Amino acid sequence: MNESPGRLLRLFRPRSLAFIGGEPALTALRQCKQLGFAGELWYVHPDHHRSPFASVNSLPGSPDAALVAVNRSATVEVVASLAAIGAGAAICYASGFGEVDSTGSDLAGELLVAAAGMPVVGPNCYGMVSGVTGAALWPDVQGLRRVSEGVAFVTQSGNIAVNLTMQQRGLDVAFVITLGNQIDVGIEECLEVLVADPAVTAVAMHIEALTDVPRFVEAAAAAQRRGLAVVVLKTGASVKGAAIAASHTASMVGDDDAYTALFDRVGARRVHSVSELLDTTNVMSRFGPLKDNRTVSLSCSGGEASIVADRAAGFDLDFCDFADDHRDRIAATLNELVTINNPLDYHTFIWGDRARLQSCFAAVLEGPFSAAMVIIDFPRADVDRTAWWATLDAICAEASRHAIPTVVTASMAENLPAEVIERAHGSGLAAVATIEQALRAIEAVAWWGRPRSLRVRPAGAAVTNLRVLDEVASKALLEHAGVAVPNRHVVAPCDAVAAAEDLCYPVVVKTVGAIHKSDSGGVRIGLGCEAEVSAAANDVGSATVLVESMVTDSVAEILVAVRRSDPVGYLLTVGIGGTLVELHRPRSTILPVSAKEVYALLATPVLRRLLNGYRGRPRGDVNSLVGLIGEVVAVAETNPAIIEIECNPVMATPRGAVVADALITVGDTR
Repeated sequence: MNESPGRLLRLFRPRSLAFIGGEPALTALRQCKQLGFAGELWYVHPDHHRSPFASVNSLPGSPDAALVAVNRSATVEVVASLAAIGAGAAICYASGFGEVDSTGSDLAGELLVAAAGMPVVGPNCYGMVSGVTGAALWPDVQGLRRVSEGVAFVTQSGNIAVNLTMQQRGLDVAFVITLGNQIDVGIEECLEVLVADPAVTAVAMHIEALTDVPRFVEAAAAAQRRGLAVVVLKTGASVKGAAIAASHTASMVGDDDAYTALFDRVGARRVHSVSELLDTTNVMSRFGPLKDNRTVSLSCSGGEASIVADRAAGFDLDFCDFADDHRDRIAATLNELVTINNPLDYHTFIWGDRARLQSCFAAVLEGPFSAAMVIIDFPRADVDRTAWWATLDAICAEASRHAIPTVVTASMAENLPAEVIERAHGSGLAAVATIEQALRAIEAVAWWGRPRSLRVRPAGAAVTNLRVLDEVASKALLEHAGVAVPNRHVVAPCDAVAAAEDLCYPVVVKTVGAIHKSDSGGVRIGLGCEAEVSAAANDVGSATVLVESMVTDSVAEILVAVRRSDPVGYLLTVGIGGTLVELHRPRSTILPVSAKEVYALLATPVLRRLLNGYRGRPRGDVNSLVGLIGEVVAVAETNPAIIEIECNPVMATPRGAVVADALITVGDTR
């Protein structure tokens, strides 16, 4: 990509626009007029009855941006002409630039050469429309209106972008840009520009992949410094390569998990649907990060309170109990038959009474909560809504007075009409159509408030010719780096007994060369005498066998893996190891990693129970385990040829930790 500082500023803040082509170009020009674009608008068409400008070269000036809506072959010529007159950017609408055939790939290269450094958006994209400037380089319908500030949408899909402009969540939209094939302008560069624009209140992105992770990380860090939410809908999980699939980790943790870990590291909230993208962006842009996850729920129904309690179990939210004195203050505002719990069912005794409702809400919001949610299902417009408005007005007043971020929601999306959303937003609250999405959005802003390092280790140079080292070679590499492995000998089966006696019983005998030895009967453990070793050495079926000391005091078998996942970087994965590895999903984080983060990976309920001494067993030496994990990470970080290290199992003992089995995948750097 040809890039220079601020090269997209003319595109996002244009004073003149050009439209080249037929009806799609005219559609865009009309929309600019409808949105009230204040700058110059120039239409280019060879028919002098349709336009005074027969070509780009006849334009009275250099446009800040142009929509090129001609066929793919003509697009190259038009872009060359725009670059020659110093245009600020070209948005290329035509498709056929590599999505289907090799001819298109060749044309894409020609298009970049023709641009001569001028930014090219697309091709095969819908372009950009702005509610801030009124610029609509957009050859289709769209639903934006003029705003002074708002969220920015970035997507690779034109149709999703059209749908996003039609949202009815009450979101003000500053910019929508689609990127299509991204032969030049990419997601990372757009994010970089948008997080620096003072009119942008949040950035919502739909992406399939990143191409410049360090740049994305820097842009996300800039968003964090500004307190600007970045929300990402990532689609298109990668298919794992056959060589990497030799490990258990690769079969459980794909490249998509690396993206999740990356987004978590840099504070970009990952979501999994367009609805969640909109609702999360809405709440995060209005509230900013929360100091913690303590939340209170208010409704006039025990059924709704139960739904919140049940659904909240799946979210990282703390619906903490009311303190005794706080409970008494709330009870004083309600009927004596009301039980004071969180979620709170305040019952219908005060329904429609604005003063009593407000008194109750005031008492509740005096608690130590960082967020609140209120469930109000409004009836149809032909029903008298007076009592419902009393509830909404009461919570709007008290949420504003107590400065507590509050989400108004309903048990059914159709019961939160547009006028309710508008009233809530006008009072500084957020409105989300369903309880599920409200919980998810509050969880997002609480998550956003956590401290994070914003450090990512890039993947590095490309690696080819992948191959898997066997256990003997893998352990030798680890031992050379100082990682604890059992004492061992590699011998012919006839020498296995002598090797065992040198190591002292009990021992383990394994076949040499096989990858998944347990699955093929290539491992015999707990061998305590000459006869058992001899029989095992002859049964495992290989020309040489590995005889090694057996770890007898293990309290837990742990999976530890470090895997390179391009383009994101290196992923550390920790979970239950041994033969149970595939029964419990491990946890992952992106490198670099601190000891504190490793301790957090080991703090899952299952691992915590095992390491703390499950069913009377001794406690594991967690400090030594964390140290060993750090050593394995260091091996991967200092050897660019390593694609993956999988240690499975690592034996955690009361006095240390040792790698009982390992596989390392390497390649040739270039």
